[in-house]
Amino acid sequence: MLAAAPRKGFVVADRFVSLFLSLRRLDWRSPEVLLLLIGAAAALSFSTWMALLNNFAVERAAFTGIEIGTLQSLREIPGFLAFTAVFVLLVLREQPFVLLSLALLGVGTALTGFFPTVVGLYLTTVLMSVGFHYCETLQQSLALQWVGKDRAPIVLGRVIAAASLASLGAYALIWVAFEVVELDYMVVYAVGGGVTVAVALFAWFAYPRFPQKVEQHKTLILRRRYWLYYGLTFLSGARRQIFIVFAGFMMVEKFGYSVGNITLLFLINYAANIWLAPAIGRFIKVWGERRALTIEYLGLIVIFTSYAFVESATLAAGLYVLDHLFFAMAIAIKTYFQKIADPRDIAPTAAVAFTINHIAAVILPAALGVVWLINPAAVFLTGTGFAVGSLLLTLLIPPRPEPGNETLLTARVAQAAE
Repeated sequence: MLAAAPRKGFVVADRFVSLFLSLRRLDWRSPEVLLLLIGAAAALSFSTWMALLNNFAVERAAFTGIEIGTLQSLREIPGFLAFTAVFVLLVLREQPFVLLSLALLGVGTALTGFFPTVVGLYLTTVLMSVGFHYCETLQQSLALQWVGKDRAPIVLGRVIAAASLASLGAYALIWVAFEVVELDYMVVYAVGGGVTVAVALFAWFAYPRFPQKVEQHKTLILRRRYWLYYGLTFLSGARRQIFIVFAGFMMVEKFGYSVGNITLLFLINYAANIWLAPAIGRFIKVWGERRALTIEYLGLIVIFTSYAFVESATLAAGLYVLDHLFFAMAIAIKTYFQKIADPRDIAPTAAVAFTINHIAAVILPAALGVVWLINPAAVFLTGTGFAVGSLLLTLLIPPRPEPGNETLLTARVAQAAE
C-alpha cells in the first residue's frame, strides 16, 4: 500500500514516460517516427497561424466580418481541391511531396506577419492552406501505406498526440511571446513557420526514401465498393464544420467567453488528446472500427442535442471539450478504409476523400449562418441529424471488413447469390 500511494500522484507523468520509452524502441529514422515528426511540425505552424489570426487581422489588416468570412472561404478552397494531389504524383513521389508541402505550410505561416493588408493576408493564407491540405492528404496516405493494418490505429493515435503536443506548446509559447516578452506578430509568425520549414529540411536530408510496398494509381478513383467510406467521410466533415464554426461562436455570443477562456478550452483539448488519442488507437485495434464509431456517434447525438438547449456556461464548456475529444475517433474511418482498400488505391482515394470531406466546408458555414440568425438551436440539431446518419452508416460496417466484405449489405448480397 505504501509503495503504491506515491504512484497515484504521477499517473500523467507515467503516461508520458511510457510513451517516450515506446518511441525510443523505434529507429528514429523509421517511417513511424517520420510521420510523428510531420504531424507535429504541421500542427506547430497551423496552430501559430490560427491562434494569432483574429487579432492580427483586426489590429494590423483592419478586417471586418466581410473580410474574415472571405478569408475563411479562401482557406478551405485548397482542401476542396485536394484531389489535384493525384496529378502531382505523376511527376513526384509521395514522400518528397509531403515534405515540400510541409515546407510550403511553414513558408506561408512565416510570411503572414510581413503582409498586414487584406490582399496580403489573403495570399499568405492561400499559400499556407495549399501546403497544409496537401500535407494532411499525403500524410494520411503514407500512414496507411507504411504502417501495417494491425498497428495503424496505434500509430495514427500517436500522430494525433504528437500534433496535440506541438499545438499545446505553440499556444504556451505564444502566450509567453505576447504577455511576457512582448514580441511582434511578425516575429512570432516567422518563428512558428520557420521551425516547420527547418523540420521539413531536416526530414528531407536525414531520412531515406522509403520504398512503396505497392505502386499507387495515378488517376482519380471513385469505386462503388467504397461508398460507405465516402459517406462516413462526408458526414464527418459536415459535423466538424458545425463544431469549428458554431460551437466556439456560441461560447462567445451566448455565454460571453473571453479570448483567455477560449484559449484555455483549446489547451484542455490538446492536453487531453495527448493522453487519449493513443488510448483510442489501442481501443480501435482491440474492439474494431464499428464499435468505436458507434460510441462516437452515440456520444455526438447527445452532445449536439445538448448544444441546442444548454443554458449553463460550465456545461457548455464541458460539451465543447468532449466534442473535440471525439475527433480522435475518426481514426476508425481511416483504418476501416485501409482494411477494405486495394493497396494501389490508397493515395488517390485519400486525395478524393479529402475533397469529399471539404464539400461541407464550402457549403455549410454560409447556409447554416443564415439559419443561425433565425434559430441557433436548429444549427446544432442539424449536427444531431448528421450524427444519426453517421450512426446508421456505421451499423453497416462488418465485424471484419476486408475486400469483398466492405459492408454488411455486401455480405448479404453474396449470401443471396449463393
